[in-house]
Amino acid sequence: MSGRGVWLRARARLRRFPAALAACGDQAAAYGRCVAAAAAGPAELRRDTCLDEFQALRECFARAVRPGPG
Repeated sequence: MSGRGVWLRARARLRRFPAALAACGDQAAAYGRCVAAAAAGPAELRRDTCLDEFQALRECFARAVRPGPG
């Protein structure tokens, strides 16, 4: 049994990533700013510190890669 179909689907998803990232630039920037601010200084980065920003980015990616009607 071949895993070729799995790789073809994975490549197709990766090809859509640049367009999804471009569509979600504002959310990606907000998440990046949050992580950078949380990691700055002597305090260590904690889990869920930027959860709201991450969820907004994740939802944007989901909308961007969702197949359209038709």
